[in-house]
Amino acid sequence: MRQLIIQVPRGNGKAVIDIAKSHNGTNLARFEGNAEEPIDVAIVHVSNREVGKVLEKLQDLPKVQITLIPTGVMTLQPPASQAPQQVVDVEERSPIEIFLSGLQSVGSWRGFLGYAALAGFVVWIGLYTNTSYLLVAAMLIAPFAGPAMNTAIATAWGDRQLLRRSILRYFAALAVTIATTWLLSLILRQQIPTSLMLDNSQVSAVAVLIPLAAGAAGALNLVQSERSSLVSGAATGMLVAASLAPPAGIVGMSSAVGRWDMVISGLFLLFLQLCGINFSAALLFRMFGLSAQETRYQRGKKRVFAISLAITVIALALLLTWQFSNSPNLQRSSLAQRANAQVQKTVEQVGLAKLVESNVRFTRSNIEGQDTLLSVVYVQRQPGVTASSEEIRSRLTQSIQTQLLKQDLNVTPLVDVNVLETPASKQ
Repeated sequence: MRQLIIQVPRGNGKAVIDIAKSHNGTNLARFEGNAEEPIDVAIVHVSNREVGKVLEKLQDLPKVQITLIPTGVMTLQPPASQAPQQVVDVEERSPIEIFLSGLQSVGSWRGFLGYAALAGFVVWIGLYTNTSYLLVAAMLIAPFAGPAMNTAIATAWGDRQLLRRSILRYFAALAVTIATTWLLSLILRQQIPTSLMLDNSQVSAVAVLIPLAAGAAGALNLVQSERSSLVSGAATGMLVAASLAPPAGIVGMSSAVGRWDMVISGLFLLFLQLCGINFSAALLFRMFGLSAQETRYQRGKKRVFAISLAITVIALALLLTWQFSNSPNLQRSSLAQRANAQVQKTVEQVGLAKLVESNVRFTRSNIEGQDTLLSVVYVQRQPGVTASSEEIRSRLTQSIQTQLLKQDLNVTPLVDVNVLETPASKQ
């Protein structure tokens, strides 16, 4: 339920009440007041989905002034035994309310950019000191979720002005965060990337699924009434920021140390997130009726929606084409997992030893013209095998390298096999 306070010239209050009744309004009240001239004041409560329709009809009244309370209210009526039933009927927010809240959130710049700078400080400390929980803290304060979701709202509504302002805020926040991390790396004279930077710069082949899920989750959170779900807005906002804050920090820090391959990976992720979030969220908003059609709020245009969504789809397709044609740079995380599975399979096929542990990863070193995939494998000889440790090591190394090259991963596999011996008492 939403509460509306409507002021109209004296004599029009009954019309307001009639409009509210036609849309199943409850707990209605009307009284006379005085402002610059005599007025009628009406307080009405309507369901979330009816807010837009009521606003449409109220616009026909002269000099109408409307105050929309953007929080849920509980309307109770006798008998008291019906109270539980009266408060469980929770509906999605009206499309016009979602749109107006998006407009309201693009106002202040000072606090917005301040949070972007603070997020840069925190994400830099986390990446520089290899402290994972600081990345989570940076996700909580990073202001990227707002403009990303507003971009989706503007796309669904077809509002060119909101779309332009949202994209501007998105890239302004990213620029501030990137500049902050870049400056801190220069001041502290960082020379090489940290292990956490390397881990977070590894792009997976399924990286596009994160922004698609984040966009859908963010849209659902904005559509649902605040009392219809136990999932907080902070949680969904963090999901959006989770795919943006670390890459932004990596872009700034990597550019400071001259690791342009990591800069490219970070920029790829930032553009992929915006396109993925916009695509899934805009479609979900449209499913819930967020459209400028059949409304007096004519800032939105159908043509803008079609063009914006088409550009998003084309950009998303180009990014994915670039990702899968640029192996292994933009697929390192997935390729490492695939190679690790092949290493374990090869050890089993050779049959000389049992696998104890295998660790496959792309190295920190940036050797020109070479994408180094390092495989460190620990094995234990099979019972009854009489071959020497050196022979087992040599055969496994050759077999693993051969199989990895056959996988056409476009990498240089370097393999280190360690044959471990059981204690004499166990043999």
